[in-house]
Amino acid sequence: MNTSPSYLMQTYSRRPVSFTRGHGARLWDAQGVEYLDAIAGVAVTNLGHAHPEIAAAIADQAGKLLHTSNLFRIEWQEQLGQRLCALSGMERAFFCNSGAEANEAALKLARLHANARQVVQPLVLVMENSFHGRTLATLAATGNPAVQRGFEPLVPGFVRVPYDDIEAVRELAAQTADIVAVLIEPVQGEGGVHAASASYLRALRQLCDERGWLMMMDEVQTGMGRTGAWFGFQHAGIVPDVITLAKGLGNGVPIGACLARGAAASLFSPGHHASTFGGNPLVCRVGCTVLDIMEREQLPSRAAVLGRRLLAGLQATLGDHPDVVSIRGLGLMAGIELNRRCGELVGRALDEQRLLITVTRDTTLRLLPALICDEAQIDEIVVRVARLLATPAARQKTHEELQA
Repeated sequence: MNTSPSYLMQTYSRRPVSFTRGHGARLWDAQGVEYLDAIAGVAVTNLGHAHPEIAAAIADQAGKLLHTSNLFRIEWQEQLGQRLCALSGMERAFFCNSGAEANEAALKLARLHANARQVVQPLVLVMENSFHGRTLATLAATGNPAVQRGFEPLVPGFVRVPYDDIEAVRELAAQTADIVAVLIEPVQGEGGVHAASASYLRALRQLCDERGWLMMMDEVQTGMGRTGAWFGFQHAGIVPDVITLAKGLGNGVPIGACLARGAAASLFSPGHHASTFGGNPLVCRVGCTVLDIMEREQLPSRAAVLGRRLLAGLQATLGDHPDVVSIRGLGLMAGIELNRRCGELVGRALDEQRLLITVTRDTTLRLLPALICDEAQIDEIVVRVARLLATPAARQKTHEELQA
């Protein structure tokens, strides 16, 4: 790998590996070494790397039209909006470039909702251990002091409660009159792979109806089939008022979406919100192609089947491991919580097992395989993770270090 000085800002602790090509769930570095990808670009390349239909759509559209601006009708955008609304139960779509931007749009809808109700100092209810992005507003909504440090004063207008605790929400609601919306992830991916219970989400939906709050679901990581359903909220049999999407929607092409229904769908009017690049012909054609493939191959339901296989395999091989505290997940989102900090496992997995993983919340090894993985690849992920945690180096850090 090139070791010359980098001109990039130091916003990432990058591994000294550079990938030059990929196919499905496999990647190759500049030296031709093959790796198994168990994170899919952090839940982005759900259809794997270099999918031929995606590549063909990009090439064809690039030769026709990339950008006209949102001052004009974009047919691919209209098609993608209609299809996403049909799948989700929403009525209107706004397209942007990322998950953080989609969440910013949702937060602006909450402010407009408050304005319509004449709430002067509105509050959005958010959750501990959540992650909603790194723009100033989404950073303030995020429940992780570590990523907020240094960016104070944070944007006001948020109140926080423990995740999956409806009594805490009810207690706060009784004490606070100016809450206008709730922003919640159906599964906290960055927060350690914790899924909200269906009963909790149903009770939260009921409370939002009673109080006139917007129920806003951050599906940036959980949407597009990742949890074994098209959207994570569908496991609870509810329909929110606002949904945010990104990541898997473009399979690597930058696209985000904010979907809304009911009164929330008509809050934006011309001049309220915009995006220069959002929803251009290229990204929306790719989004439509992603939906074509997912529908034809029934990938959400396949993710449910593969997810059960992944969790069963991890439980069978690691359930009695002395360092493993918990194995949890939903669909193809899996977390293995250890009794120690384990950030070093990311580099060791690359070097020793040729496996791409992430670690979140310092102590949880996270797996996000592509939805197109076959059973053998899921089993191979389990084998390589088990080997990684079985080696002596994997247990160097002690519980005392974790508490320090």
